[in-house]
Amino acid sequence: MVVGVGDGVRGTHREMSSCFLDEETFCQCCQLFLQHSHSLCDGWSWQQVKGSEEGYLRKTTLGTGRTRCNQDQQGTSSDQHQERTFSLSFHDDDDDDDGAVCCIQEESSSVVQYEYHILYSCSYQTPVLYFRASTLEGRSLCLEEVWDSVHPNYRQRLQHRPWDTITQQEHPLLGQSFFVLHPCRTEEFMKPVLKAALEEHRQVNYIVTWLSVVGPVVGLDVPLSYCTQVPEPPHTPSSSPQPPALGTKPG
Repeated sequence: MVVGVGDGVRGTHREMSSCFLDEETFCQCCQLFLQHSHSLCDGWSWQQVKGSEEGYLRKTTLGTGRTRCNQDQQGTSSDQHQERTFSLSFHDDDDDDDGAVCCIQEESSSVVQYEYHILYSCSYQTPVLYFRASTLEGRSLCLEEVWDSVHPNYRQRLQHRPWDTITQQEHPLLGQSFFVLHPCRTEEFMKPVLKAALEEHRQVNYIVTWLSVVGPVVGLDVPLSYCTQVPEPPHTPSSSPQPPALGTKPG
């Protein structure tokens, strides 16, 4: 189902600005999102958790990220980097009678593999973006490296609360460690968008609109055609939430 005049939020049309998303509409928006993804070969799929009716959208892609490597002055790094910068730091070593120890911290722009998951949050009644990142050698990026990889334009806006925006926590369906863009500010940016769509009688897919805002913060771009080619909402009777039929794979 496409979020349009009153769809995808609780209550009547006038309550659309509250921008809450029910689970059934989340699944229907995901299905339409997947249909367009498949037409573009954009790599999104639906992963259903084995032994459960729950699932999530998933995509893996390669991008660039800032990685760090600490080494001594004579050490070398085995990683292959596109761009390197170095910074010096000094600290006192209590076990060393000679005093301060010099460390060289290497910061580099490397090819990073990103894995993105879109889940539904019952607590916030919104989608939530989980992701993890690793080098091609298989090393997982730490939270500081992920934050360093955020585009400077976004980092400047979020730097007063960086760890409240991007945090590391357990994936609610997989039980593995993932980074997550905290959903507490979703209403703040979705409310005016949905209100304008209602006033202008425009069809809006909640997932597309939301992801167009949060995705670029962590290197996930959404092709423009997702926003310009919005299908009409399907007329289906209300039922219990079901995962999208397209691209279904057991988790």
